[in-house]
Amino acid sequence: MSDTAVDVPFAIQDRAVYVPAADALVLADVHLGRGAASSVDAPIDDGTDAAARLEDALAATTPATVVVAGDLLHSFARIPHGVEDDLSRLVGAVDRAGASLVVARGNHDTMLESIFDGDPVDEYRLESDPGETTIVCHGHERPDEDADRYVIGHDHPALSIDGRKRPCFLYGPGAYEGADVLVVPAFTRLARGATVNGMSARDFQSPLVTDADAFYPAVWDDANDEPLWFPPLGECRQML
Repeated sequence: MSDTAVDVPFAIQDRAVYVPAADALVLADVHLGRGAASSVDAPIDDGTDAAARLEDALAATTPATVVVAGDLLHSFARIPHGVEDDLSRLVGAVDRAGASLVVARGNHDTMLESIFDGDPVDEYRLESDPGETTIVCHGHERPDEDADRYVIGHDHPALSIDGRKRPCFLYGPGAYEGADVLVVPAFTRLARGATVNGMSARDFQSPLVTDADAFYPAVWDDANDEPLWFPPLGECRQML
């Protein structure tokens, strides 16, 4: 399976998406500090790992803008040791690539202003084709602004394929009040992800997912360095 039955106006990357019309790279749910806040040993250095993978995505897409669609941080109550350094690595990677950084607040970003020098926003409008509006937001709340397309995070979607759980994108044409919705997977590799195979709309935390069966899942194929698309969830559940 490799082709969708719909036009896809973006380029899937490994846990991120490039929007050519806006020359923007969008990722979500970085959750810096998740490893430090966990009660179990972290299998990887989440901050260093995220920065390295962001550098790869920047090299592959050379965007003018990088947008984090919420949950840049993980902890609600305090900033764990090392998180400021991790954030500096991310900001430095964006700066070295000659791009600007925009951060949309997520529900975990209650302490963002204490360590981030920029001005976080609730929603960010991508500069794209005339007559089309793309809004990037976290997705934990209904957006304030109407748009033709929303790019969100929050749910950490994953698809189980032959018993292997893999982070996935979900694309729903016209899925939210007539607007397209793209749900991107968590950028952190420490998030297990919510297995969407058997999920209905009521199982998603985002109010922008109103009909899960209509969303097309895609996973990143490391071997061929490209996305692998599947039919809508309502059609492919029994195939996986």
